[in-house]
Amino acid sequence: MNLTVKPVLTGKSVILRPFETADLPMIEQCLRDPEVLQLTGSEADFDRETLKTWYGTRHDQPDRLDLAVVDKATGTLVGEVVVNEYQSSDHSMNFRILIGEAGRNRGLGTEATRLLMDYLFRQTSLARLTLSVFDFNPRARHVYEKLGFQVTGVEEDDFEVDGRRVDSILMALTRERYLEQ
Repeated sequence: MNLTVKPVLTGKSVILRPFETADLPMIEQCLRDPEVLQLTGSEADFDRETLKTWYGTRHDQPDRLDLAVVDKATGTLVGEVVVNEYQSSDHSMNFRILIGEAGRNRGLGTEATRLLMDYLFRQTSLARLTLSVFDFNPRARHVYEKLGFQVTGVEEDDFEVDGRRVDSILMALTRERYLEQ
């Protein structure tokens, strides 16, 4: 899967675009957001130089697509959408999204997901998107199901949160199913 072209996708409320140097403070704020850390199972043990290098090289990655999610009304970066981990066996890629505090509860994540899915399934040859969502995140699971993703399995006790093990719900969406909607 060749994703050397990094598109700009414009929706009603969001713009998905390649990262810019000026985005660093806002993406750092999103990545340090306590809710983002919990819902993604991430840690905030990174420094600014690491972030600068990481986001500065996203344009050069032909096997993945990392786009900033920008609130169209304010011009503020509120998160990111990513497809990575190409699997040639079923022509699939993994999808993930994070939306920081400034973009939550307004449908921006849903629109960003839909915009990216539309691009991938209509403008590339990708056959399938996969993702995993922690079972304590029913809001995200609801959005994914609304957009056509179906549960394909469960990774039991996949992650530890506050001293308890939680499951990851595995989901997938095929090109055919997406285009039928």
